[in-house]
Amino acid sequence: MHSHQQSKAPIYEALLKYKSMRVVPFDVPGHKQGKGNPELTEFLGEKCLSVDVNSMKPLDNLVHPVSVIKEAEELAADAFGAHHAFFMVNGTTSAVQAMIMSVCKQGDKVIMPRNVHRSAINALIISGAIPVYVNPGVNKKLGIPLGMSINDVQKAIAEHPDAKAIFINNPTYYGICSDLKTITELAHRHNMYVLVDEAHGSHFYFGDNLPISAMAAGADMAAVSMHKTGGSLTQSSFLLKGERLNTGHVRQTINLTQTTSGSYLLLSSLDISRRNLALGGKSIFEKASALAHYAREEINKIGGYYAFSTELINGDSVYDFDHTKLSVHTREIGLAGIEVYDILRDDYGIQIELGDIGNILAIISVGDRALALERLVSSLSEIKRLYTKDKSGMLDHEYINPEVVMAPQKAFYSNQRSVAIEDSTGYISGEFVMCYPPGIPILAPGERITDEIIDYIAYAKSKGSSLTGTEDMSIENIRVLEE
Repeated sequence: MHSHQQSKAPIYEALLKYKSMRVVPFDVPGHKQGKGNPELTEFLGEKCLSVDVNSMKPLDNLVHPVSVIKEAEELAADAFGAHHAFFMVNGTTSAVQAMIMSVCKQGDKVIMPRNVHRSAINALIISGAIPVYVNPGVNKKLGIPLGMSINDVQKAIAEHPDAKAIFINNPTYYGICSDLKTITELAHRHNMYVLVDEAHGSHFYFGDNLPISAMAAGADMAAVSMHKTGGSLTQSSFLLKGERLNTGHVRQTINLTQTTSGSYLLLSSLDISRRNLALGGKSIFEKASALAHYAREEINKIGGYYAFSTELINGDSVYDFDHTKLSVHTREIGLAGIEVYDILRDDYGIQIELGDIGNILAIISVGDRALALERLVSSLSEIKRLYTKDKSGMLDHEYINPEVVMAPQKAFYSNQRSVAIEDSTGYISGEFVMCYPPGIPILAPGERITDEIIDYIAYAKSKGSSLTGTEDMSIENIRVLEE
């Protein structure tokens, strides 16, 4: 990284210059620098509305950048160690979809773990690519899916040598990392691309003593959610690319789905956040790591909870662990993670990232402070004292191996009818069911519905999980393929 150049923020600087010009707008957006919507201006601020602008020559164009956005892309690529970096304003969802659609066409196979975010399976529906699922191992104590085992990847490659790519989510929501470098080398030896959903790993590029980043491991593309741990605005991300793929082709693929009206609020937030991390990321994430270690130690002292970390590393399916993820197992106190999640928010005013049936996750990043973590620890201690109950009857696993009957695209576009979920055993699903967050499907189009899946859905609903994915907003019915 050329640190002397990283002090620049071309998009941000161009917006400052635009403001100083006092331009009279006769273009979109129609609020005209906030003057047309006083209530919105009061809520968000005049400074914000004044730079909510449209693409114009001095500010470049996200679809075809030639000036300030192009320069910002080059700086981002340098900061992340990538051959090229694309600014994404449709979220990491669009970056994940662009990765798969850039290398796979209809009928092409892509090897991937089944515990991917729904955006990856959505990409299969859009592109017509065929998934070759590598079912992750499961930590039986915690009930969480692990990373991709090298043996399982080798087996998938041997059985599907015509696969175009291997897709890896690294780290997982819980902080689990696969052996990214070995998988990448293995894939490249078999002429396959490596695509990494690195939504939760932007800090890997800037901190010390953290798992290897996708670009450092030699991956071909990585989708990086700067808004998750890098400090930018929600919905802003980077798509990073290595040398093996054509930049122009990837941009064309991105432009199939990304807006032509890129938000300069999102673009400038990426530009500024990249500069902040490039110049001070090492110290920022050193502090985040220290806070996470402190909180983990204090939570484990409470008893009943288990804030897990690098002790899970086994050299394969848990090759490494992102210790900035404060993942805490709650089942031993008789509470599902989602129950602790709800109590923290409703009774203690603390919003954590997720709660599933056995765990909670608190994201520790650039904006956290020791006092806030002390409040979280003390709240968890009090929740244990007030709410502990018998754990008998609780479900003990988060991941269910699916029975894949047909490709997601074929299932999604097949003739379907609606049936009650409780009566759907044996049918093939035509839609998703998932808890959100994390957005990992319990059931995806083309998969067989089983009693175990129905029991899991009912249990998750009873514990208060936010279920999404079905056409029926109440999640009482599901669309299945007609026989």
